Amino acid sequence: MAAFVQSGQRIPRRGEVGLTSSEIDNFESAGYVMSGNRHARMNAVRIRKENQVYTAEEKAALAMFNYEENKRKEAKILDDMKRLVHKTLGPDAGLDPVEEEG
Repeated sequence: MAAFVQSGQRIPRRGEVGLTSSEIDNFESAGYVMSGNRHARMNAVRIRKENQVYTAEEKAALAMFNYEENKRKEAKILDDMKRLVHKTLGPDAGLDPVEEEG
């Protein structure tokens, strides 16, 4: 369903699965009623399903953003800890930040 929404095509309903979106549009423009196109209830279901697809895409994008932010924060905390250990124990402690990165 996400592929239909992303390409701007309507989601096929029951009985329309074998037809492409352009074929369905051609039939509708010729005067045929496809899968109860006049029913407000079916249109509401279609719109709700399209919104669910958008919501899933937004959730995936937000999850990726949060993952990158957490990764960046953890890297900063780890770097700060390395500097603190290096500063506290000195260079002869065996934890040189320059050697760890390389």
